[in-house]
Amino acid sequence: MARYAWNKASLQTKRRFFELIRQGISGQAASFAVGVSPSCGSLWFIDADRVSFIEHPISRRYFSQDDRIEIAEGLAVGEKVAAIADRIGKSLQSVYREIKRNSKPDGSYQPWFAHNQAYLRRRRPRQHRFAADEELRCVVAGKLRLEWSPAQIARWLRRRWPKRRSWHVCVETIYEAVYRGLIVVADRMTLRTGRVYRHRRGRGRTRDGALKQSTNMKTIHERPAAVESREQLGHWEGDLIIGSGLRSAIATLVERKSRLTLLVPLRDGHTAPQVGDALIATFTTLPPSLRRTLTWDQGNEMFHHERIERETGLKIYFADAHSP
Repeated sequence: MARYAWNKASLQTKRRFFELIRQGISGQAASFAVGVSPSCGSLWFIDADRVSFIEHPISRRYFSQDDRIEIAEGLAVGEKVAAIADRIGKSLQSVYREIKRNSKPDGSYQPWFAHNQAYLRRRRPRQHRFAADEELRCVVAGKLRLEWSPAQIARWLRRRWPKRRSWHVCVETIYEAVYRGLIVVADRMTLRTGRVYRHRRGRGRTRDGALKQSTNMKTIHERPAAVESREQLGHWEGDLIIGSGLRSAIATLVERKSRLTLLVPLRDGHTAPQVGDALIATFTTLPPSLRRTLTWDQGNEMFHHERIERETGLKIYFADAHSP
């Protein structure tokens, strides 16, 4: 047998060999089982550069051993990378990146070598970028102190240090460092949003414990026709305006027919109870003929809309979510 004939066996034969190895069968027995010599099996094992004996289940977003075998088979017959990506259900960019990252030093792509390299990288503990680089932490903290957003900082780092690749962090990495406490600005809020933790998406609770949405909301599509025609006084549109750093807020009320605008200062805060109290205090000073309807966005600040309706006589309607 020629010295390098061990590398000419079919991928199916090699796959079976490594399956037996992972089951705990000796290299010699596995070699005989697939019809090759023990020395050939030994060379396969060495060529793979270690074998992970326990194949842990992984998400479909990652490449599996079978995916890598499909890539190797396609490359061996000259198949285009786009066709391989389509066949295994991955993006073209992901397959290109897989081939580039996990090919052998000589440029060849061997599925077992690639799989074991990826496995070893997953096992290797990695320190967070900001935990490992104190200088980067100080630079980013300085920009946050100036109320720069993480997106602005990420763009600035790339422009300011184009050759310092380790500082080319993404926006999410900066947010993650803040939420994990790796970046702290002692003299003011770290993020200009004022948050020090990530908000859960979807239906949740406000800071005062209220649900984001009430089940008794009336939509803008249920408003009387008189609201749209602007022929009658007493129909209002409201909005909440929050100042820089969440340090101030006002509510604006615009009467649709006369365009009269009222500004309602929210000196004590802009949570649902505080907004509710301020609107009740404002509308109860108006005659009933000017207290017909109020239209507002679907914000948490209007959770107490039913209490506002009871105490003012208004009918409150909510605009569609995400509408301008």
